[in-house]
Order: sequence, then C-alpha cells, then structure tokens
Amino acid sequence: MLGCAFLVPSSTFAQDIGFKPVAIWGVGLGVASTQKVYRDADRDNMAIPLLHFENEHVRFFGTVGEVKLPSLRLSDTQKIKFGLIGRYDGSGYEAKDAWVLDGMSKRKGGVWAGARAEWQTGLVDLHADWTHDVSGNSKGQRFNLAATRTWRPTERVTLTPRIVATWHDSKYVDYYYGVRADEVRTGRSAYLGESGVSSEVGLYGAYRFDKHHSVVFDLQATRLSSKVKNSPLVDGSTENRVFLGYMYHF
Repeated sequence: MLGCAFLVPSSTFAQDIGFKPVAIWGVGLGVASTQKVYRDADRDNMAIPLLHFENEHVRFFGTVGEVKLPSLRLSDTQKIKFGLIGRYDGSGYEAKDAWVLDGMSKRKGGVWAGARAEWQTGLVDLHADWTHDVSGNSKGQRFNLAATRTWRPTERVTLTPRIVATWHDSKYVDYYYGVRADEVRTGRSAYLGESGVSSEVGLYGAYRFDKHHSVVFDLQATRLSSKVKNSPLVDGSTENRVFLGYMYHF
C-alpha cells in the first residue's frame, strides 16, 4: 500500500483509536487501486491485509516498518525524531500487463531499507528519508522530502494532507522505465533511464467509530520526472492511487 504510510505521523494511529496504550495492535483489510503510467496499462486493483503494531521502540503498518531511535526535543512544541526504516515497494511489471511491455523482461518490486528523520514543528511536520533497494532488483536509491499536517475537524475524523518530492537515481529509473538492447522492438526504441525528481500530493484520512473500529483511506497523485516521461514505455505524466481499508485495534 502504502508507500505513504511512513509519512503519517505515528501519533495519528493512536489518536484514531482514541487512546495511547503501551503497545498498539491492529489488524485489517484494505483495497488499493493504482493506475500506473505504462502505456495502455489497465488499472491494478488488489486486496491488502493490514497489520499495525507500535510501541516506544518499533512501528509497523502496512508495508512499512521502523526501528525508532532516540529523538531530540528542541522545545515544548518542536521535536526531531529519527528512525531506521524498511518498506516493500510494489513497483514493477510483467510482460502481460500491457501491450507495450510484450517481450520485456519482468521487473520486480523489492525491499528497501534506510533511515528517516521527522521534524515536528508545531505547525507542520517535515520528513526526510533515504532508502536503498536491498533486494538487489533495481539496485537503486531514492530520497524523499515531505511536509504533512494533521487536523482533527471532529472527535472521530483525522485528516493528514501531504506534499512530497522524491529523487530516484538512474539505476531505479533505468530498471523500471528503461529499454535494454535485447528488448527493442518496432515502436519501442532503446532507452537508458537517468535520475530525476517526481512530485506527489496526497491525503490520508481516518474515521474512528470507537476505540476498536476505524476506516482509513489514502488518495495519491504523482507527477513523474521528465526522465520517466521520456521513456517509450510511458504514456502520460501522472500516476494515481486510491486506498480504502478497515482496521480493528485490540
């Protein structure tokens, strides 16, 4: 899912269930619908089991895990949090996913790991993280910068909009959007991907029925870098994703 899950302040989940116990446990099920930018690719719909666990040392939600490091308190309203993170990235494709991919070797998703920091300013939360593809599929790296703010318009509703800029290195872009010499076909020329920066806007929301039951959603639109848009595999400049899920917290 939830490539964005790491951006949602960890306190948000505790707020959603109405209290802050020593450890938070939750399970649920969600549905994600994603429109990738590959030419004429169908919309990808999939069910996603959800597991949420958080205590003072670790946090796991969706496809993202974090080991929390000591934080730095700057004032009563400002704190900088640090962590080591891992996430599963579901990027990639199979040749059957679209006609333009016919004859292409499969591109796999992978496990990414790295470090993150979150500066809670009292007005907005600023996030930065660097991760590397430790599964070795793309062998790529990326760096995210984001700003989020959480509102509680009612006792039961939580909303967290975000803006994100993501730098992907050339290995990532070339693996997922490049065309190798042995993959060249009529209408599909060779392409060597280069590093670039994409931008994203999104909105996470939750409605809490009581301390056990809640529904969550996430909306995301991503404008891809010019290095991705120039690929012969691509038609368009934006991807979008919609996620809706149900959570039960113990």
